[in-house]
Amino acid sequence: MQTVQDIAEEIVGREGGFVNDPDDPGGATNYGVTIHTMQRLGLDLDRDGDVDVRDVRRLSRAQAVEIFVTHYFERPRIAELPAPLHASVFDMYVNAGGNAVKILQRLLNSMGHEVTVDGALGPQSIGAARDAYNVAPDHLVDAYGIARRNYYFRIADNRPASRKYARSRAGGKGGWIKRAEEFIAPRFHLTDVQFRERVASWG
Repeated sequence: MQTVQDIAEEIVGREGGFVNDPDDPGGATNYGVTIHTMQRLGLDLDRDGDVDVRDVRRLSRAQAVEIFVTHYFERPRIAELPAPLHASVFDMYVNAGGNAVKILQRLLNSMGHEVTVDGALGPQSIGAARDAYNVAPDHLVDAYGIARRNYYFRIADNRPASRKYARSRAGGKGGWIKRAEEFIAPRFHLTDVQFRERVASWG
């Protein structure tokens, strides 16, 4: 079983280094840590009195891993979910914050559990996730990954500027979709034909 440190190292590897894409609402990012997160945590790495893009550039890989473990795994209580969910929910929390939990909560509701969709893991959501996993241990992780993939598709449906993250320039699966499918059993991956049909309306 992977440790949370292992998972965090993999997330940092997927996120890559410094990026400042004007189409990304997250703004300047380094190893997946956004400027907004650094400002919230007060990480003035160059000690000039503010947290700006220069500080984002200075962030080290080790610092990113520490931020993720503390603020994106432990504090949101992802550790209290069934262990097989840790990697996907943690990865999604880094990518989308509380929406990672809302995806799980909506999924649990669709499975017959009454859960408030508020983006926060409390006793209700954690208990429902454990119950759902005990009933369908081979289903829940894939179901979450598929729901996550659908979340990305909905963003791209509604925001044309984000489509480049879901579809590559060559017309195949983009980074968002590939990332979601890393946590889904191969039999549930979209084929190239299925993917192209799904995004055909994007033009």
